[in-house]
Amino acid sequence: MKDGNKNMKIAIYPGTFDPITNGHLDIIKKASKMFDKLIIGVANSSGKNPMFTLDQRKSMVQKSTQELSNIEVKSFKNLLVDFAEENNAGYIIRGLRAVSDFEYELQLGYANSSLNKNIETIFLIPNLSNSFVSSTIVRSILEHNGEANHLVPSSILSILGDR
Repeated sequence: MKDGNKNMKIAIYPGTFDPITNGHLDIIKKASKMFDKLIIGVANSSGKNPMFTLDQRKSMVQKSTQELSNIEVKSFKNLLVDFAEENNAGYIIRGLRAVSDFEYELQLGYANSSLNKNIETIFLIPNLSNSFVSSTIVRSILEHNGEANHLVPSSILSILGDR
């Protein structure tokens, strides 16, 4: 392994993070306690027409996670399982907010498993206070000049204002 320790447990937490929310950060903190290294994979996702640029989204994730020592933030535009393999990650972290998320995430997990049987998908749930928070909700609030400060990490407020 590139990290020098063959027994190191490495996970990928992928997403568009457009923008990162307190729900994402909740999942990141939980996963960072479970793994030796957690790579936050910021997906290029140009097809989703993100509100923030890839560099802005990476910067938001970096600012939000700077106090966590085992976090690395990288962008990717290839298949998630290929990105995981490139980074020696044996695990993919996915967040679940509601039952409706589970169906979609289960399909993704099975699809990824069909592409690489050595990578496991682990589902984590955010704390109840963050269970309704999504980037889509935050973007909608921002598009209508509403107040979303309570839904995102305070460290990214300056970037939100720069959009």
